[in-house]
Amino acid sequence: MEKFLRDQGLKGTSYRFMVGDLKELEKMRDEARSKPMSVTDHNIAPRVLAFFHKSVADHGKTCFTWMGVRPMVHISDPATIREVLANYYQFQKPKGGNPLATLLAKGLASVDADQWVKHRKIINPAFHAEKLKHMVPAFYVSCSEMIHKWEEMITKESSCEVDVWPHLQTLTSDVISRTAFGSSFEEGRKIFELQSELGALVMKASMQIYIPGSKFLPTKTNKRMKEIDRQVKAMIKGIINKRVIAMKAGESINDDLLGILLDSNYKEIKQQGNSNFGLSIEEVIEECKLFYFAGQETTGNMLVWTMILLGQYKDWQTRAREEVLQVFGNNKPDIDGLNHLKVVTMIFNEVLRLYPPGVLLRRLVYEETRLRNIVLPAGTLVQLNTLLLHHDQDIWGEDVYEFKPERFSEGVLKATKGQASYVPFGGGPRICVGQNFAMLEAKMALAMILQRFSFELSPSYTHAPHTIITLKPQFGAHLILRKL
Repeated sequence: MEKFLRDQGLKGTSYRFMVGDLKELEKMRDEARSKPMSVTDHNIAPRVLAFFHKSVADHGKTCFTWMGVRPMVHISDPATIREVLANYYQFQKPKGGNPLATLLAKGLASVDADQWVKHRKIINPAFHAEKLKHMVPAFYVSCSEMIHKWEEMITKESSCEVDVWPHLQTLTSDVISRTAFGSSFEEGRKIFELQSELGALVMKASMQIYIPGSKFLPTKTNKRMKEIDRQVKAMIKGIINKRVIAMKAGESINDDLLGILLDSNYKEIKQQGNSNFGLSIEEVIEECKLFYFAGQETTGNMLVWTMILLGQYKDWQTRAREEVLQVFGNNKPDIDGLNHLKVVTMIFNEVLRLYPPGVLLRRLVYEETRLRNIVLPAGTLVQLNTLLLHHDQDIWGEDVYEFKPERFSEGVLKATKGQASYVPFGGGPRICVGQNFAMLEAKMALAMILQRFSFELSPSYTHAPHTIITLKPQFGAHLILRKL
């Protein structure tokens, strides 16, 4: 395989028996994590993607590395990225690797081909603009709770240092609990805590060479992962069963994601006259786990980096606050106003460019496939380096590492000149189904924060972006909050 790729003019690392580049990758990752960065430095790829950043620098934007026994071809140019994202039948989500990783969530993000078409069709209604309207009150209640906590912390002094990261994580998991299950937050929170623990265990397992069959060994980690999986499934199943009983009793329950999903699923089965056209209870459970994981992680990341950057660039914080006060005053933000926040949208777009929640996307080709002028052998992984693309000087210019929301003053299309050079939510037919949900939730949270507080970076803030599945601040986000 290596000779096949080199013969086509591709450069890359040399294959090492069984392990490929995994050891080197882990070593460089640990080394990078041990050193924080300067607060004003947004060139984060050398820290966040140490090994891949170096590989691309050494071997060129299109090159290859090794994930164990599989070659992985790195793609960094927009036209080829667009082609990969558009052809989801040829470039599928990678299965294999460590099977325990699928415990996190299979759901829409990991099904392929015809399965994906079926899932997407049933899930789409949950994210229609009409349905999102009904979720705004849940966004508001969750944000109010967080803001109330912050106000209590500040009552004694005029300002106070707060690590906002755990608060934002609680906020986004609370929003998901309310919008997905409309059920008691407690049930949802328990599911979320278990999923977070599972995420950390999966990440650890994915860095080790997977020996086929080892998932059946009764190791401490394997036992814990399976136990979490069992608990989460049982809890979600309990919530679903209550719903199904209510539906059969003729109650209308479709004002949250789960209700809309069950309703849409039921209609699809009825219309086609065959339960094969719908999702099984198991599949619905997987979709719920995915709502949880994807919805909580990404919005939390987007908000925390936004607060860190606005804590640093006070002029942009002021501009955003002026816009929010002009649109809402001190009133409760509503959906129409949120959709008209131009400065806030520009800020979020620039935050997602500099600090995208997902720093890379992977696909796998199951049969020999031509991609532009390269032929990829069956079993090749294709890695789209989102972070490297967003930080590419050739695309964005000399000021690529500067925080400049004005890049997006005329929208994303104009900023990217129509290229696939900005993919914080993926792209093509498989673009993230929840992106409008995430943006609306983030706008609500930021608007409410700006109405009540001004904030700046605390001297104790340590700038150390790193990934555990998504891009997070390694040591939290310590800010000084001042009540307005």
